[in-house]
Amino acid sequence: MTARAAPHWAELGESTFVAGIWFLYGVHRVLGRRVLRLLLWPVALCWGLAQPTARHASLEYLGRMQAAHGVPAGRLGTRHWLRHLLSFAETILDKLLAFSGRYPWDSLRFEGLALVDALVARRQGALLVTAHMGCLELCQAMAGRVPELKLTVLVHTRHAERFNRLLRRLQPRNPVELLQVTEVDAATAVMLGERVAAGEFVAIVGDRVPVSASKITRARFLGHDAPFPVGAYVLASLMQCPLLLMGCVREAAGHVVHFELLSARVELPRAQREQRLIQLAALFAARVEALLVRAPYDWFNFFPFWAQGRSGAGAAPKVP
Repeated sequence: MTARAAPHWAELGESTFVAGIWFLYGVHRVLGRRVLRLLLWPVALCWGLAQPTARHASLEYLGRMQAAHGVPAGRLGTRHWLRHLLSFAETILDKLLAFSGRYPWDSLRFEGLALVDALVARRQGALLVTAHMGCLELCQAMAGRVPELKLTVLVHTRHAERFNRLLRRLQPRNPVELLQVTEVDAATAVMLGERVAAGEFVAIVGDRVPVSASKITRARFLGHDAPFPVGAYVLASLMQCPLLLMGCVREAAGHVVHFELLSARVELPRAQREQRLIQLAALFAARVEALLVRAPYDWFNFFPFWAQGRSGAGAAPKVP
């Protein structure tokens, strides 16, 4: 009997309950974060019990993090996946606070911001590859405070459409553009290239495989082979621009936004194309892992991450 393939993350649907998010946001405005945290416990517990896929994915990730780096401590169980879901719930709140301008900016710290400042000063665009970790909207909101920095963020259309509309309601004039795409086709790649050539920044996630499994490679992540998309690296090579890692993790009572240069210019010569893509994916995975060691509950891929794309694991990466 053939084993059923793990569902693609995009097939899991959007489970975000927007009315509930608005309610929690209102509670925070009136009663503050301490009271909100008390309310989040039963919400996260009920959601976790009702979503076995998310619960099992959390324990798989935390188990591999613990085996590779010794964190989090203790025998894994309910308190660990519950804390993981609570971290995700608080991050959703931080996203709303960031877009509405209510986030305590003195709790935000940057690492590697000089890289971005130098590019902006030269009016040189770049591609930012990021992951589903921490509250990246903090960086997006900061872009709105720096007129010279223009940022386009690629988001998956079907997965977060309602949540993205919610963010736009909070800050309709935010200069950060949320560009909804399912696949980066040739026309989209040309349009993004024009923006980068004009000195703008484009952000794309590098930790979720696309709908087409042929556009992936595999790299070690927390001690196991995992699928990673190659679209960011192909785009960077076509744009002939710098490739930067952009990550965010929780730090004490706030967050740290981390920038790191992965490549000043991505080149993919035909003979070494596949090997170079593997190297870039491995570098990205290693740097994301290093950030998550600092905040192991800040990775938000609540689906069978390592099982994704196995049927296409041997396929050579292709241009989007």
